[in-house]
Amino acid sequence: MLLKDLIRFLEAVAPPSYQESYDNAGLIVGQRDMEVSGIITCLDSTEAVIDEAIAKGCNVVVAHHPIVFKGLKRLNGSNYVERVVIKAIQHNIAIYAIHTNLDNVYNNGVNAKIAERLGLEGTRILAPKKEMLKLVTYVPQEHLPALRTAIVAAGAVPTHLQDRESFATSGQTTEGVEQYRLELLVPSALKGKVQSALTQNHPSSAPLVEWSGIHATDPMIGSGMIGHLAKAMDEVEFLGFLKAKMEVGCIKHTALFDKPIKKVAVCGGAGGFLLRAAIAKGADVFITSDYKYHEFFDADGRIIIADIGHYESEQYTIDLLYELISEKFINFAVHRTEVITNPVHYF
Repeated sequence: MLLKDLIRFLEAVAPPSYQESYDNAGLIVGQRDMEVSGIITCLDSTEAVIDEAIAKGCNVVVAHHPIVFKGLKRLNGSNYVERVVIKAIQHNIAIYAIHTNLDNVYNNGVNAKIAERLGLEGTRILAPKKEMLKLVTYVPQEHLPALRTAIVAAGAVPTHLQDRESFATSGQTTEGVEQYRLELLVPSALKGKVQSALTQNHPSSAPLVEWSGIHATDPMIGSGMIGHLAKAMDEVEFLGFLKAKMEVGCIKHTALFDKPIKKVAVCGGAGGFLLRAAIAKGADVFITSDYKYHEFFDADGRIIIADIGHYESEQYTIDLLYELISEKFINFAVHRTEVITNPVHYF
């Protein structure tokens, strides 16, 4: 298998266009045409993880966090970022990062994994992405399934969360040929890709296509996740449950209210920017990390903030990546890192 085959699969799971503007997800080190001998999944591609890859005969590291966020002006090993990049190049090891784009997908995303650990039901994106376009086209019934499959694969989504097959209604052309009106939502960043897929898969050489900007959100793309417990829990019981399920040593939290916990909002990593969304959607508790002292006051008696730690909130992303890759490439060597890359220690 070539590295580009793995990248193609990962980018189908979490398209690069879904990453935040500050991010640097994608192929950090390596060449797309290199042959893959083995893969290690990790949260952080540290020197120890590169050493682990060398020891296990793996030449690809798939990490959640990009090792390079800012431009490197020189490579002389003066810091851990430079040393990782140098060692990876010396040993022909590719580093691929799948970061905020994996945070921002509903299916097989970071927050879906947290919700799975906590057994949340009725989950949905906490803060869906905006900047959506509506696509309308017309196609004969016999070509509808193939066209729909192609443009959905390119990034289009149905107009209703409940209708994952997309919205299509029948009608008549002026020539009396029955056509189906196919209507989908498209993230603005994916317009070109979807248009190309439509053109390549439509039976007409000049299909009728209508694009319009709408004030809509994509229910499958965005930040955080919210859902509910199967059964409400006492606050102290819930914190113990959270501690056990997420395997954390301690939880920093705001004052308790002596009220049951039922609706739960989560965001892996630093999710403080989602607090207002969690409150607006009626969450009883918001689970995230990296809260500063004064930011805890923002709960303002309306919600419990539970800070479980950055590494702790995203640690199961290692398993998520392992499961996705090993299930897709069943006859290939895929390993979870055995290195604990958490830089924070507790005494």
